[in-house]
Amino acid sequence: MRSEQLERMHLGRGFIAALDQSGGSTPKALKLYGIDETRYSSESQMFDLVHEMRTRIITSPSFTSARILAVILFEVTMQRTIEGFGTAEYLWKVKGIPSFLKVDNGLAELNDGVQLMKSIPQLQQRLQAANDHAVIGTKMRSVIHSDSPSGINALLDQQFAFAGQIIEAGLLPIIEPEVDIKSPSKRESEALLIKGLRDRLNQLPSPSMVMLKLTLPEEANLYEELLTHPNVVRIAALSGGYSREEANKRLASNNGLIASFSRALTEGLNESQSDAEFDSALDASIESIFLASH
Repeated sequence: MRSEQLERMHLGRGFIAALDQSGGSTPKALKLYGIDETRYSSESQMFDLVHEMRTRIITSPSFTSARILAVILFEVTMQRTIEGFGTAEYLWKVKGIPSFLKVDNGLAELNDGVQLMKSIPQLQQRLQAANDHAVIGTKMRSVIHSDSPSGINALLDQQFAFAGQIIEAGLLPIIEPEVDIKSPSKRESEALLIKGLRDRLNQLPSPSMVMLKLTLPEEANLYEELLTHPNVVRIAALSGGYSREEANKRLASNNGLIASFSRALTEGLNESQSDAEFDSALDASIESIFLASH
């Protein structure tokens, strides 16, 4: 099964749906969906509500393997069920869609122009859980705020160190060094990032494979040379705060990149919508992102 999933990630058509909002980002996701903080009084209730939202998305007739290449899940979501299956099992067995597990614990404080990931003492436990649920790989995010060579190098060193452990566990890591779209040195940061990625990809032992999840660049096709790197399965783009329209426009101008959108995917969805209205809005969102991914 893993080889079938890997082939899909390498050659399949579609985009990655990022449904991995964690404890810090879930309140905002719920609010955009029409559920504010007065509706829950504990983290458990909050995750119940967001799982209902995610279940509605995943079980929608518009959410199929024809356009959705894979899904990124939060650990709590992976541990919950949809129609009697574990979430990842439902996605693969019923929908034919592989899953990735978000394994980071969020961001550390800003230092030297970047936010590294917090330590992940639970990493091995999460990797075992991912394998138990037939998840294909993992995702971990850190953020670049300015063009600090030492900061960007430290960030990439951390990402690739964790990636090595993930590869050893038989999983496919998505490396996500996001560049803040509001950074005044976004273009310069992206130039440093691509050099750092190239150097570290060249040092990976064969046949180590990774995916990259990168901010939509200021210079179209900036990441083109990495698309054919022998250690890169695929490059996905994050929406990073751009509207869906702007993200799709930028994505369409970057050959070979596919989307891995979160907020841009769920833009326009609301709890109060009827099933027909919800499915129609989700279908339009999926179709626009699918057409921009290539």
